[in-house]
Amino acid sequence: MFEFNIQATEGGSRAGSLITPHGILNTPLFAPVGTQATVKALTPSQLTEIGASLVLANTYHLFLKPGDPLIAQLGGLHRFMAWENPILTDSGGFQVFSLSKINQIDEDGVTFKSHIDGSVKRLTPEISIAVQENLGADIIMAFDECAPPHDRDYNLRAIQRTHAWAERCLVAKTRSDQALFGIVQGGIFDDLRSQSARFISSLNLPGHAIGGLSVGESKEDMFHSIEVVNSILPENKPRYLMGVGTPYDIVQGVARGIDIFDCVLPTRLARHTTALRLKDRLNLVNASFADDPRPIDEECDCYTCQHFSRAYIRHLILAKEMLAATLLSIHNVYTLIHFTQRIRQSILEHTFQSILEEFSTL
Repeated sequence: MFEFNIQATEGGSRAGSLITPHGILNTPLFAPVGTQATVKALTPSQLTEIGASLVLANTYHLFLKPGDPLIAQLGGLHRFMAWENPILTDSGGFQVFSLSKINQIDEDGVTFKSHIDGSVKRLTPEISIAVQENLGADIIMAFDECAPPHDRDYNLRAIQRTHAWAERCLVAKTRSDQALFGIVQGGIFDDLRSQSARFISSLNLPGHAIGGLSVGESKEDMFHSIEVVNSILPENKPRYLMGVGTPYDIVQGVARGIDIFDCVLPTRLARHTTALRLKDRLNLVNASFADDPRPIDEECDCYTCQHFSRAYIRHLILAKEMLAATLLSIHNVYTLIHFTQRIRQSILEHTFQSILEEFSTL
């Protein structure tokens, strides 16, 4: 049911395809984030028109509201959010540590207070898998602990828990129509990253993720950690870099063997009046755009750029019209998806080096 094939390589970059129950994912790819079973400001049909093939939803948020049993009762996440293509759910681990007031971390799991109402909740590897099985995503993630990148002692404890929890997730998993990915942790420490990559690889899972990056470390440390990990992870399995998605980071990640990216960046920027372009950003609140007849990007083929001016979008922003967030989200998500598709095509044509040279610096 899950099969990953590499169709071309150039240096460390790969163009591949991952077969899932809800369709084939052509990699490298960028997945927009639909935290609460929706990509903010966009309908599923708009996502399809933009070219999205994979959407990420969040276990932590859906576990708290509306609850995974309700989603299962209503036919699973695909039916619930009317998205027919593949879905990936994270384990909830990152949000437990970043959003919640933690009461207790132990070897069994985490007890925490909901950021919504303060109620006490519990997540363990078994609960995380049960929630994700109720949600019904194609790709699910092992429950892990994300530690601050520069704290060696914390990272050592975190990878020990992450590894034990990954084994328990594998035992707890019952659905054959979901691919469980393990997560490599270890902060910026080469030996811990190597140890984690070797252990997660030994579980023979259908895919692997690299977590705990883009959380405060330097770009140099992030890219170096990717190189360390990908020198160990098996080449015949997809590699997912969690929570990373600027154009520069995508190019550099692909060059180091990453296949899947996700990030909240394009829709978050849209909600904050900012248009994302490959090499810069435009804050459309600025007065200089008040009478600007040009599209956001004159080389972009998205719906927004084909129909609307910078001046019009600025007007919508100042008028507090919801359409502003939609038009900016369409453009921002389109930009990252189609840029990653362009990268994939360049690997197939063995011309990726030219893109890498173009994006050699920030």
